[in-house]
Amino acid sequence: MRMICTLLIGTALALGSSFALADEHAHGEAGTHAHMEMPKLGIAILVPTEGNKTRGMLRLSQMGKDLKITGKIRNLTPGEHGFHIHEFGDLRSKDGTAAGGHFNPTGHEHGAPGEKSHVGDLGNITANEQGVATVNIVSKDTPLGLILGRAFVVHAGKDDLKSQPSGDAGPRVATGVIGVGNPEFSAQPKN
Repeated sequence: MRMICTLLIGTALALGSSFALADEHAHGEAGTHAHMEMPKLGIAILVPTEGNKTRGMLRLSQMGKDLKITGKIRNLTPGEHGFHIHEFGDLRSKDGTAAGGHFNPTGHEHGAPGEKSHVGDLGNITANEQGVATVNIVSKDTPLGLILGRAFVVHAGKDDLKSQPSGDAGPRVATGVIGVGNPEFSAQPKN
């Protein structure tokens, strides 16, 4: 399975670093090719599901092979909340279920963040007494390009890190699509 994951990641990186637009689609000087690199900055704005008030902003920064996820999520109940990357960036359902299940391209079982779990298994975030969770997570061997267009999901309860298929963390209280961040707008996102 690790070999499949390595192959998927390698393919995503190779495609991203060699992608070039055709002359007819290039912007700028006529006759030149616009060469695009894989993005190194991602942004997700978390919005509440129906009946909830949870909101937040997350910044994703590519650091070599690893992905750093930082930000704040507000209006949570104090305590731990399951925090995952889900397979679809589809926010059309009122309860967040259109985002699908945990992103799991390698077919592993759900568990704590690491080699033998879903790529989308990020564990838990902890909200303080004011209902604010500060996120500072490093997802190992995760290229940003692999998760662009997918969604973060915050759950009402704690992920037990073992129940299949998703950790028994309860309803989804917030979702947010992972998009490409504007590198020229380098200020740390404010919540």
